[in-house]
Amino acid sequence: MSEKKTPIQKLRNIGIIAHIDAGKTTTSERILYYAGVSHSLGEVDDGSTQMDWMDQERERGITIVSAATRLEWNAHPINLIDTPGHVDFTAEVERALRVLDGAVVVLCAVGGVEPQSEMVWHQATRYGVPRILFINKMDRLGADFEAVLVDIREKLGVTPVVTNFPVGTESDFEGVIDVIRGDYLVWKSETLGAEYDRVPIPDSERERYEAYRSALVEAVANEDEALLEKFINGEEITPEEIIATLRTGTLHRKLFPVLSGASLRNRGIQPLLDAVVDYLPAPTDMPAPVGIDTKTGDRILRQPKNNEPLLGLVFKTQTQKERGRICYVRIYSGQITEGMTVEIPRLGANERVARLFRMHADKRKNLKDAGAGDIVALTGLKLAATGDTVCVGEPILLEGIEFPQPVVSSALEASTSADEEKLQTALTKLSDDDPTFRVKIDENTGQTLISGMGELHLEILAQRLIREFGLKIRVGRPQVTYRETITEKVEASADYDRFTGGTENFAQVTLAVRPLERGAGIGFESKVPEGGLPANMIAIVERAIREATESGIQYGYPIVDVGVTLLGGRFEETRSTELAFRNAAIAAFRDGCRRAGPQLLEPIMSLEIVTPKEFVGGVMSGLGQRRGRVTANEPRGQVQVLEAEAPLSQMFGYATDLRSASQGRATYTMMFSHFDTAVTNDQFVG
Repeated sequence: MSEKKTPIQKLRNIGIIAHIDAGKTTTSERILYYAGVSHSLGEVDDGSTQMDWMDQERERGITIVSAATRLEWNAHPINLIDTPGHVDFTAEVERALRVLDGAVVVLCAVGGVEPQSEMVWHQATRYGVPRILFINKMDRLGADFEAVLVDIREKLGVTPVVTNFPVGTESDFEGVIDVIRGDYLVWKSETLGAEYDRVPIPDSERERYEAYRSALVEAVANEDEALLEKFINGEEITPEEIIATLRTGTLHRKLFPVLSGASLRNRGIQPLLDAVVDYLPAPTDMPAPVGIDTKTGDRILRQPKNNEPLLGLVFKTQTQKERGRICYVRIYSGQITEGMTVEIPRLGANERVARLFRMHADKRKNLKDAGAGDIVALTGLKLAATGDTVCVGEPILLEGIEFPQPVVSSALEASTSADEEKLQTALTKLSDDDPTFRVKIDENTGQTLISGMGELHLEILAQRLIREFGLKIRVGRPQVTYRETITEKVEASADYDRFTGGTENFAQVTLAVRPLERGAGIGFESKVPEGGLPANMIAIVERAIREATESGIQYGYPIVDVGVTLLGGRFEETRSTELAFRNAAIAAFRDGCRRAGPQLLEPIMSLEIVTPKEFVGGVMSGLGQRRGRVTANEPRGQVQVLEAEAPLSQMFGYATDLRSASQGRATYTMMFSHFDTAVTNDQFVG
């Protein structure tokens, strides 16, 4: 079906991002209800949400996969993506932020800026995504709006601009005061928050209002010379001028509007939607994407217009047993129509778009076409993977999406030999859809090893194999996925000279390997004199070395933080082949690494533990027994917040121990921090 066409300037592509339990999905469900997309209020606790559609999401009360939908607010179409808050599913946030134009960051009024809140904030910063903040759960015990503002300043390093603030907290939370227009919004419980009144500001809140109003006016005046002059001269700045300038400051990521509410109690959602329309960008407000022409190497810029050639990015694939495979695509320029042929430049292949859909979580609505700026789902693309560009015309390659490396592994096997082939097929489908899920066969044992971002990640995937694919499987205990690196600089050379398949294969490669700082990854440079080696052979050497880093020097773990310099080599016109250069490069690299002081690295996790004060001693003692180190210890109301670091290898089963040490009252969150030198005995690397 065809949709009503609206100007691209009115379109908004936004994500809801947050720490787990900040109320993201509840906020998304209220947005759908008040926008008229759904006709009942979905609740996380009773499993009636629309955006958390998977059985496991509804059973566990958490978001596992990002879900997309479409709504309209004040004649503005909005593509909304609700993302997971649990760190194990951070890839879903990563790929959503890569294609979104704006984001709503939901913060808990009690927890403030929690660890995953910081992570998603920095992810959004990396992709240049403008943000607004919604301080949710103002009705919860311990809610503190001002304390969260302090948290935003200190932990996120930005100045929050309050556009509305709460009246009352906890059970006394009543509504919010609109700082821009100067009135008090009170929601009607009998309409489930669908209606609210604007009434005069209570005298008891007048002083707070004046303080926030003054700060807001000063913030926007500093962004606009004309407003600054009015501000200095004491002239009135109108709400329209404030909104327009606040929008500009938000788009430039200088200002970050802050709103408040309580999604579960149906308060604060309509002003949040107004803010999405008023402050977050349309596709035309964002920098036009620049791609690389794979034939010429030229940088090509595409404007977000329907009359430009098609350019889009596949940011997610999803395979469902009964319904097949779909690709989620952000269209940057041009149009996609049902039945058209598109190119996948990474593969140099063409594929045909079979069907085109508008998604509402797991539900599909057929479309005939979609234009620039939109986010849609396609079927028919069998070869395209997450991060692939789709285009028409010049073969243009957009920047892909980088994902974190898995840190936990388990052995997996089918319960019966009859299911073994089905298991491998299912694992291939799951790993194609999830870039942080890896599958490999152990060369020594022949076991299938699955790797992911954490215990929960692997547990969810194992359950999907059972439920969605009908398999009976056995899963081993989770094990840490380590990394290997080097500590010295070494030069190495290798020859490859063999006669195979009727062809001579000769190459000689000399290179140097050196350690890089933690987190640097793999670096490659060529210092071969001009004309010393053909450019295509240098490219083969680089590709071979990057492949070689996937299995380690001593234990078979991936190699990281190594710099490689190609110093020289021998090329003979009649005998040298790509195969020879590939094998010579791998041999030289491995020989160099073996002699360069190989070292095992283990993943170090950062933790935030929230515990009643009387249990702090026991919690710290238990953490010390796990080689943990407390890095910060501060009070937050009636509880104590410990920030710590600990090796992942020591943290399995920690939830049970923490409950025992705190009579079940302490909670914690854990996320990957960095790799550091491992304790190298058999219990950690076996």
